Amino acid sequence: MVSISNDGAAESLGDRILDAAASCVLAYGIDRVTLAEIARRAGVSRPTVYRRFPDTRSILAALLTARIVHVLDDVESTGSGREPLVARIVRVAQRLRHDEVIMAVLHTAPELAMVYIAERLGTSQQILIDAVAGELKLAQEDGSVRGGDPRQLATMCLLITQSAIQSAQMVEPILDADALARELTLALNGYLAP
Repeated sequence: MVSISNDGAAESLGDRILDAAASCVLAYGIDRVTLAEIARRAGVSRPTVYRRFPDTRSILAALLTARIVHVLDDVESTGSGREPLVARIVRVAQRLRHDEVIMAVLHTAPELAMVYIAERLGTSQQILIDAVAGELKLAQEDGSVRGGDPRQLATMCLLITQSAIQSAQMVEPILDADALARELTLALNGYLAP
């Protein structure tokens, strides 16, 4: 017997599971999300979820990665060179700052967020570094970005931007959203300028 895989159906199932996980995060916070509730909201059995994900934590990691990558893919570059690249980074940061699931993780599960802030790079961070490094290399070739290892420069851009996202709420009385975007743009342009 030949097994026929329907990739579209598998993708749709994965999306339903991640959408259900997002719904749980917003309803209960990270600590009270259960695999059983994710399965219930996705309209599937727990074994179906277990076939795709080993545990709740892996579902949440996949959810965060999917949301971050979606924003990166959705915010297109407006050109090549340092200034369009910095503008894209700032637009991605603005979108992530307003993503309610990502902000829920930062604010309700700081211990989970700290793993990706202080201990190790996550999948989405690696994807962001790779994407920015590729654009930085091209910008170095046109002379709009200083010399240096593009992955190292991209990693520093990630650290600067990640810090701005994490601390935005704390400094909002001083730097509202527009001022924060303006200052982040200046910081990144200054860092990358030849």
